[in-house]
Amino acid sequence: MNEMNECQTHLVKQAIDGDTAAFGHLYERFLDEIYHFVFYRVRSHQEAEDLCEAVFLKAWLALAENPPQQIPFRLWLYRIARNMVVDHYRAHKEHVGLEEANHILAPIEGPEAMVMRRERVEELHDKFQQLKEEYQEVLMYRFIVGLSHAETAVVLQRSEEAVRALQYRAITALRNLLTVAQVAAPGKTSTRGNGFSPNLVFVSTALDGD
Repeated sequence: MNEMNECQTHLVKQAIDGDTAAFGHLYERFLDEIYHFVFYRVRSHQEAEDLCEAVFLKAWLALAENPPQQIPFRLWLYRIARNMVVDHYRAHKEHVGLEEANHILAPIEGPEAMVMRRERVEELHDKFQQLKEEYQEVLMYRFIVGLSHAETAVVLQRSEEAVRALQYRAITALRNLLTVAQVAAPGKTSTRGNGFSPNLVFVSTALDGD
């Protein structure tokens, strides 16, 4: 276990014992990535902020009676966040895409590049939204959040083999949708290659295989 992990483990133990300062350090450590994860799903800054605060509040309240066991604190947070987003969907019945999140990591670029990127984003968004929800979810965890197969399995509460199979089906489905679109519009710029903004690299990676 490296020094950072040892420090995190110590903070988690202190937080379980009711140390608010320790939990504050954990909050600062994981706030940004949990926020970005939630934002990818709900597409609204205000709702993402509210849900993110709710995630950490629920985590703090759960530590005393139901602390994370046999899974890392980070993945425990993602599991709570996922459940909060699911509850949000059920309450609002909204279908969420990726294009609104594109600006988070998008590089500074000129007008022509911005137009080309927007076209790619729109095409990817359209095809991504046509995937089944479980396909969207596994691609998001693997290629946007950057979780490993094992970590994704923990969050989704599935076996690692099931996650690998689900990812394969999701990639195949996305590739087929993009292939059909390119055949239907042969003159359209390909969505693969060097013009991706960083948070769309997952599509290129997925299409090239695990």
